[in-house]
Amino acid sequence: MSSDTQLHPEPQGTDLAAKLNWLRAGVLGANDGIVSVAAVVVGVAGVTTENGPILAAGMAAVVGGAISMALGEYVSVSSQSDSQKSLIAKETAELRDQPEEEFAELVSLYRHKGLSEATATTVAKELTAKDALRAHLDIELGIDPDEIVSPWHAALASAISFLAGAVLPMLTILLAPPAVRVPLTFVVVLIALAVTGWVGAWIGGGSRTRASTRVVIGGAIALAATFGLGSLLGTTGIA
Repeated sequence: MSSDTQLHPEPQGTDLAAKLNWLRAGVLGANDGIVSVAAVVVGVAGVTTENGPILAAGMAAVVGGAISMALGEYVSVSSQSDSQKSLIAKETAELRDQPEEEFAELVSLYRHKGLSEATATTVAKELTAKDALRAHLDIELGIDPDEIVSPWHAALASAISFLAGAVLPMLTILLAPPAVRVPLTFVVVLIALAVTGWVGAWIGGGSRTRASTRVVIGGAIALAATFGLGSLLGTTGIA
């Protein structure tokens, strides 16, 4: 890369940021599991009070949702991982073929950070002597070569978080007495959504009240819509 390449400074604390992103993704996965599975079982409960159909539909939603989440995460992280590996390979080639230009660029990047020419040159020399590739990846691209995310790990984490969220509505609607199973599932699910919304906002640094309110309203709409549709189909004899 030449010294006039556009700079893309990355925030520090990438390790902590990565961990927070994983935690936030887990919360969102659990939230998806709660809403999607609850909507399915409540919709079926609007048609019948029998546990068999509710269990069958719920398990289908759980398995299908977990696989879908895992596949989506695998594809997304694979693309990210491939991009990072490509950038690392490109930077490695540039350091091999243009070491002087790359050193000058490193100095320029530290000057851009606010260091003096002398200090920037000293820092660049010391970092280059220790690990030139890591130094360039860090300040240019915000990449740690030791922290390339595994698509398989991401897929597994996504599936597990979805399953963790899905357990709550499944157990509630199957274990509760038929007379109260739907309203009790509504209450339990909305409380769980309020908690996941609060935690997600806490991780992201946003308004916890607004986040909780949004997910609770969205979840309530989904549950009401599916239960209403199920009741309508059951009443008209279509289902």
